[in-house]
Amino acid sequence: MPRSLRLYVTGLVALSALALTATSFAFPLQPGIALELDGIGGTSDLELLAGIGFWTVATLVASALPVQMPRGILVTVSIAPIIAATALGGPTAGGWVALIGTTELRELRGRIPWYGTLVNHAALVIPAVVCGLVIEFLRATSDVLVVDFLATVIGAVAYFSLNLLLVSVLIALRTGDRFADLLVADAGGFTASLLALAPLGWLMGRMYSLPGAGWWATLLFALPLYTTRVAYHRFVEMRDMFTQTIGALAEAVDKRDPFTSKHSQRVRAIGVDIGREMRVSPAELEALEWGGLLHDVGKIGVPDNILLKQDRLTREERMVMNAHPVLGAEIIAPVDHLSAELPIIRHHHEWYNGSGYPDRLMGDEIPRLARVLHVADAFEAMTAQRPYRMTPLTPEQALAELRKFAGVQFDPEVVDSFVRTSWARGVHDPGQPDEPRPIQLLAQHGARISQAAPAGPAATDPV
Repeated sequence: MPRSLRLYVTGLVALSALALTATSFAFPLQPGIALELDGIGGTSDLELLAGIGFWTVATLVASALPVQMPRGILVTVSIAPIIAATALGGPTAGGWVALIGTTELRELRGRIPWYGTLVNHAALVIPAVVCGLVIEFLRATSDVLVVDFLATVIGAVAYFSLNLLLVSVLIALRTGDRFADLLVADAGGFTASLLALAPLGWLMGRMYSLPGAGWWATLLFALPLYTTRVAYHRFVEMRDMFTQTIGALAEAVDKRDPFTSKHSQRVRAIGVDIGREMRVSPAELEALEWGGLLHDVGKIGVPDNILLKQDRLTREERMVMNAHPVLGAEIIAPVDHLSAELPIIRHHHEWYNGSGYPDRLMGDEIPRLARVLHVADAFEAMTAQRPYRMTPLTPEQALAELRKFAGVQFDPEVVDSFVRTSWARGVHDPGQPDEPRPIQLLAQHGARISQAAPAGPAATDPV
């Protein structure tokens, strides 16, 4: 664990423990959360604890079936009972319900390290306490129903915002992604959750405290909570199905040529890694992922006698082959959800000096993501067998080609970013001065080069 992440986790857990302890002493449980028990008059400590227990169990149930979102964040509908408990019992109630009620089976089964469990709960306890304080402050001005509703919703906004902030910092420290990008990427999903679950939490609390209704009437909200959870799950399912369909289409195109099987999958992986090194936004990473899978979809319209030809292509055949980016963009154009991928598909064979195809764009005229995919596409092609080159280049030779044609065929910035990826890590970089190496390692390096085919103009071969 990086030192910065370790310090953040330690500080977050310590702050949450301090906040919950201080709140428990400063803000006693409010009578609104008490669960009425037969035979007990007034509001006893036992009824207050019973109310905490009820909302803790409700939160446990709501947390039992988390939905994993595309970026790996787990989303549950437990926010509704936490907001309800906080509105009824104050910041102390919200903090304890968030601490205990968000326990998951994964934690009990030991699938999450102990420090991961602590930080997950800490990132919920602090927002719950702050939410309670906000509600207390705003409700003190009036006891009108509308004010109560607005206070609860504003408190929920504070809860969501602080939780999003804490989680985004955690992920940024763990993955190296830009904090601002993470914040923007997750804000949409959290906003949808806020609009759906904050009013629902307020209604659950009002129903719980309504004379003649009580805790049993609150159970009626299990259906809308479950429906919300199903909606999250359906969203993830649809996205996964969309990605799998794109992958299947790309695989079908690749399998027309036995030499390009899994080509698009590898180009996608390389392109995404380059994008991460260049710190592109999450939306751009997704575009690289799907654009990488679909970049050669236009080859579906290239006849087999041209696509599979092992000899040099004639001028007319080359024109047909070079039309595949345009055809690919035309095939994908009707899919509105893939509009961001169209420039990648159409322009991934443009050269940095303007001599590429199909539109002879130059330099920054070429969409940045298309420049990224061009490097990924070329490296994968050079290090794999092709009909025109049965002996693939070594990673060292391929990297040398990328360096050689940087500023001519490839964007130099993208090449420099590629060098920092795992695909090039450990490979001798011709763009850097040689470091002293043991003689044995130099001999091994020379032996590998001598067995490989000459580099030649491999980087300029169309893929």
